[in-house]
Amino acid sequence: QIQLVESGGDLVQPGGSLRLSCAVSGFAFDYHTIAWFRQAPGLEREGVACSSTTDGNLIYLDSVKGRFTVSRDRAKKTIYLQMNSLKPEDTGVYYCARRSVMTRQCVRSRDHYGYWGQGTQVTVSS
Repeated sequence: QIQLVESGGDLVQPGGSLRLSCAVSGFAFDYHTIAWFRQAPGLEREGVACSSTTDGNLIYLDSVKGRFTVSRDRAKKTIYLQMNSLKPEDTGVYYCARRSVMTRQCVRSRDHYGYWGQGTQVTVSS
């Protein structure tokens, strides 16, 4: 059974840091692209970052470049999203997702991702 489980979301003050984790199971970790998305209240879900063993670790959003990094731990079958210098506009539910097909190509559109975790809430507020 394919599973993606996010954790690490929390309430944090502006300027703070969080590390989100996405633990996966049920498929070959090295052969699939996994991405991070986020959804703020009232807004569409947007792609934040992507990780694959061929494309590397990519940050899509210009607004988080230089503050967020994505990484993967093969032994733990986990993808991480390290978020520094958090801003109120980073608030939202963060999801990790796997491409619908077996591929190591990163794509930004959520339409290509068929397996999703339940999400973890990140709130940046003073």
